[in-house]
Amino acid sequence: MKEDQAITSLGALAHPQRLRVFRALVVAGPEGLTPSVLAGQLEVARNALSFHLKELAHAGLVSVEPSGRNLIYRAEYGHMNGLIGYLTEHCCQGGACEVSSFRCDGSTP
Repeated sequence: MKEDQAITSLGALAHPQRLRVFRALVVAGPEGLTPSVLAGQLEVARNALSFHLKELAHAGLVSVEPSGRNLIYRAEYGHMNGLIGYLTEHCCQGGACEVSSFRCDGSTP
């Protein structure tokens, strides 16, 4: 990932509602969610949600796919992993990294 892509992605996530939307899509997994379901889960107006989804899609963090009369939004895990990789590329100056000893739930092995 290039610096300008990282800045765009971080800028998109630097809004509380967009961060909540992105996290909800990450939790939803590859099946994704429709805007109606997202709006209900997050208790946000659909027009505001539409704006935030557009910003996340522009940053490459989510994808959208038509499915009949619905749209399905999904987190772009490859882009997310690219951003994490960019942020941690030179972690611990190439030495053993303590961060890798944590699990997704925050516990240690």
